[in-house]
Amino acid sequence: MKPLTEKQLNEIRQIVQTGRVLTSESDRFSYAYDASFGTYLPDVVIQTKDVQELAELVKFANRELIPVYPRGQSTSLSGGPLPVKGGMVIDLSVMNDLLEIDEEDLVAIVSPGVLTADIHKAAEKKGLMYPPDPSSSHVSTIGGNLAENSGGPRGLKYGVTKDYVIGLEVITPQGEIIRTGGRTVKNVTGYDLTKLIVGSEGTLGIITKAILRLIPKPPASETVMAIFDSLVDAGRAISRILTSGILPAKMELLDQASMVAVENYQPSGLPKDAEALILIELDGHPIAVRDEAEQVFRVCREIGAREVRVPQTKEEKEQAWKARKLVSPAIVRVKPTKISEDATVPRSKIPEMCRRLQEIKKKYNIDLVVFGHIGDGNLHPNIIADKSDKEEMRRVEKAVAEIFEAAVELGGTLSGEHGIGVMKAPFMEMELGAAGLEMMKRIKQAWDPNNIMNPGKIFPEPGQKLVLSE
Repeated sequence: MKPLTEKQLNEIRQIVQTGRVLTSESDRFSYAYDASFGTYLPDVVIQTKDVQELAELVKFANRELIPVYPRGQSTSLSGGPLPVKGGMVIDLSVMNDLLEIDEEDLVAIVSPGVLTADIHKAAEKKGLMYPPDPSSSHVSTIGGNLAENSGGPRGLKYGVTKDYVIGLEVITPQGEIIRTGGRTVKNVTGYDLTKLIVGSEGTLGIITKAILRLIPKPPASETVMAIFDSLVDAGRAISRILTSGILPAKMELLDQASMVAVENYQPSGLPKDAEALILIELDGHPIAVRDEAEQVFRVCREIGAREVRVPQTKEEKEQAWKARKLVSPAIVRVKPTKISEDATVPRSKIPEMCRRLQEIKKKYNIDLVVFGHIGDGNLHPNIIADKSDKEEMRRVEKAVAEIFEAAVELGGTLSGEHGIGVMKAPFMEMELGAAGLEMMKRIKQAWDPNNIMNPGKIFPEPGQKLVLSE
């Protein structure tokens, strides 16, 4: 794409009367990256809270064929907000003023720049819960969660972001402001555009307001920690629990490499010599969750768990879950570059996927750590590497491709919650097939014929490959 001209920048400045237009190189470099790979310099960054100004900007961009990249806090692990073709970045993190909880309608009305954790806190003050809880919720915006259809540990029982969005305000690629859905749980009027837009990664428009469904907060919860000498046994225990009539709120796995990394980072009493640890949270009525915790305890023992712990106090429960939260910061101390994937497989294929991951780790001689939301099959194979080591990064590229192939071969998917962005675009046809991918392209073409909204994402360019070694 050609850089924006001074005339175009002046027109943008005339449109943005209440916000800021950033054009200095230092400002633009601040918006050139996210939590994935690559650096792409935009021509201009715009901050405004005014929806009408945003709509006028998009109309201008559509007329001038300027790429538009909506962006929240850029915690994306797939390259979703990267301005890969230059153009304008819209910083939606400044739109953080609207956070209303309606207890009667059981909804939250939010603007896109509100932090997800702030929605959790506001709902809990009213005895309610917004279930999606991505690990980055303390820094990620709800707008980014909506764009990527984020999940989190509670996805096993409660689902992902799209399951709690019932209405949206959206600026279309033509600069029109439309509203989809509403405040009612039941709404079958016409096509469900809300579900289409959530998870479209900013390729169909800019979300400027969302209505989120809330639920009553469960009154009690219990945690069970089980330690296994065999990763396969851990997988069997998970299958047995899920087929015994119990649906945990969370079910997380740490493999041996994860536990060793955590113990070397902040000792938490985890066994370095065990192959796997599963953490389970049960929520609901106090009597029911105590009974379910006892059942989970028995199942893990029967399968052959070396040790099963049931924390009794709030502090003990928090300590148990702290170990899970420490995995990400712990593993990057081993090597500086982390490639975090979220390939997801059917629950029945979890043991086989674990086996395939171990084969890939050995075949390419890579530092592969496996942890994540094991209960819903959303594994997080993380590869720890050093991007200055080109030879290692080429091995990592091959390993990542093989992880995706394994997930798809087992009936799974490229992404459970991180989105496609740039990183996984080259593999889309492998999962969807040529006809399936073409149908998605037709939807994009119908919505955005000039391809101005977040171009370069989801759909692969001809010959595009995953490149981590440059």
